[in-house]
Amino acid sequence: MKITVLGAGRVGAAMVRDLAAGGEFEVLVADVSDRALDALGQVERVTTRKADLSDAAQVRACVADADLVVGAVPGHMGFATVKAVLEAGKPIVDISFFEQDPFLLDKLAKSKGLTAIVDCGIAPGCGNIILGYHASLLDRVDRFLCLVGGLPTVRTWPYEYKAPFSPSDVIEEYTRPARYVAHGQVVTLPALSEPELMDFPGVGTLEAFNTDGLRTLLHTVDAPFKKEKTLRYPGHIELMRVMRETGLFSKEPVEVRGAKVVPLELTSKLLFQLWAFEEGEEDLTVMRVEVEGEKDGQRVSYGYDLLDRCDMATGTLSMARTTGYTCTSVVRAVAQGLYRAPGISPPEYLGRAPGVYEFVMRELAQRGVVFRETVG
Repeated sequence: MKITVLGAGRVGAAMVRDLAAGGEFEVLVADVSDRALDALGQVERVTTRKADLSDAAQVRACVADADLVVGAVPGHMGFATVKAVLEAGKPIVDISFFEQDPFLLDKLAKSKGLTAIVDCGIAPGCGNIILGYHASLLDRVDRFLCLVGGLPTVRTWPYEYKAPFSPSDVIEEYTRPARYVAHGQVVTLPALSEPELMDFPGVGTLEAFNTDGLRTLLHTVDAPFKKEKTLRYPGHIELMRVMRETGLFSKEPVEVRGAKVVPLELTSKLLFQLWAFEEGEEDLTVMRVEVEGEKDGQRVSYGYDLLDRCDMATGTLSMARTTGYTCTSVVRAVAQGLYRAPGISPPEYLGRAPGVYEFVMRELAQRGVVFRETVG
């Protein structure tokens, strides 16, 4: 099977290596960065292609020979990229954190009989699969909570944070209004709101704050209480709130000495240097998922805890592992025919499909991404 991976960043590169390592795929990876492509050029069963993936025509050219496409572009390019792939008549599994409603592409995908799986990372992504699985088993789901964060192992001033993917995508988490469900109603608050301190074994105390991570789960799974929060080291929230309120995350141009400057573009440029992982730096991913409901008249609860660390043997960051390997597990599930539903499929749909949850969890565990499960 021929796979085209669009995007060769940290997560995209991890997916390329994983897909090529199994021997069942020939992988073409496309990116505009010569440096990113050069790092993958010597990997067996991998071909590289330089392309501007913001150009729909170039996207269509890159996927022309693909049996299946994997999307790993920055969020602001994600919707247009998925659209271009579907227009080219190719199925796709995508991880990009784009703002638009993915179901706007449902008619297009169904008209061509194509499977299009979106938001297929660790969160959104794996958490959705977990919820979808339990929703299919329970008589009723009452509560869903997802807490997740990717963090540097060593905390350094001033941000005590490093970004394993595009800083602009991280900033979206701090600016996009956060939606959750309480008492059956959608509540909208600013991102970074309702901070609280939580303790995690092996990590310590972290800050949790509202972000817009529920996405499709707002409407696809019926439960009166649903919430997603992002985790950072204590103190990071206040720094981000100050920057946001100062206007440094604004997309509206301001005039500086006669020139128009977009604050967000400048901030992203500066933060990219400060948030970049240096060679040898380690990271971790911490995640907690809770699902509560009722089965046969009995109250039941399920907990999933993950603490994953950077693979120093390969230099693969934990957030690239957890995000990328969730996606490649789903790619393999699609390739093996476990899931072929036409149209837009958020990951919770996969969790409902027979065998997919078990397949994904098994694939992740084989790569060292292991959830500790509890039943109450």
